[in-house]
Amino acid sequence: MDTGGEIICIHPQMSSEAVSEAQVSLKELPMDSWMDHLPCALWDVPLRNLAIPGSHNAITYCLDKSDRSPVDLTQPDLLQKLDKYMKPLIRPFVYKWAVTQEATVKEQLDCGVRYLDLRIAHRPNDTSTDLYFYHGVYTTLTVETVLQEIRSWLDIHSREVVLLSFSHFLDLNQDLHTGLISTIRTIFTARLCPATEVVTLRNLWSLGYQVIVSYEHSMVSLYSDLWPHIPYWWANKCKAEALIQEFEHRKQHGRPGGFFVTGINLTEDLQYICSHPTESLKDLVMSTYPALLSWVRGQSPGSDSRSLNIIAGDFVSESHFVPTVIALNQHFVHYTGPCDVSRGN
Repeated sequence: MDTGGEIICIHPQMSSEAVSEAQVSLKELPMDSWMDHLPCALWDVPLRNLAIPGSHNAITYCLDKSDRSPVDLTQPDLLQKLDKYMKPLIRPFVYKWAVTQEATVKEQLDCGVRYLDLRIAHRPNDTSTDLYFYHGVYTTLTVETVLQEIRSWLDIHSREVVLLSFSHFLDLNQDLHTGLISTIRTIFTARLCPATEVVTLRNLWSLGYQVIVSYEHSMVSLYSDLWPHIPYWWANKCKAEALIQEFEHRKQHGRPGGFFVTGINLTEDLQYICSHPTESLKDLVMSTYPALLSWVRGQSPGSDSRSLNIIAGDFVSESHFVPTVIALNQHFVHYTGPCDVSRGN
């Protein structure tokens, strides 16, 4: 069926509703269930070859503004001292450059994000085993609370698949790692996809898998339902042009063979912050999104050496970032003959 240059894979016995759904531009899919509504031509494409929208440093919408939380231990000694003695002046400054997402995890998933970058920490001088997220300061929500929210969202969206990347562990000992892994496995149980599984939507649907967990620690080798760390291309640039140039250079050397992330998140340096004292990270990000998304529109998913896979950004619910990434999968939507519309149980 010709749809203005786009050839859609249509099963001859598909309902008129399904045909209409298949003809819709991928940008117009319902974002909270876009995987479930993808044309059947994409059901057997490995997820490592699809374009998947991701959230950089996903849980910063609940950073602790109060005096209870110190700045995190990765911050320079000078900043830690200034925050200790001049907290009313320093904390708002830290906060406005530390928040990378304003939408909650549920809102991010609802808007189409399917990869979450999770930075895990144990707060200093905390006698409990509670773990938090961090970026500049620690969060008010615990890791377990957020994972339960993700599980509740998956209960309602049974055909969606999320990739959870646990990394940048701060002040976790072996016992805390063991406890965190136990929490992950308890919350997601049979939904965890083993690292040996063939990862296509059709296969995941048939087996009931919805969660792929990558874990940046040597303990990952002890668990068949955890995946090794997903590589993250980070440009460490504060200008869109420099970031794009860095990624074009990396593409010349080829993409990783499995899942990998291209982070179009800008990184402010001290010089930039000092020269823009009234601005925030959000001001920087939103001013550069037009140029970054223009570059994203020119990319292609797939197995080609220059193709991209997961694309992660900041303030993902504030722009056209998510539908722009999902629309790249139009590359795979072409006529391949009648589809087997079976999706499993």
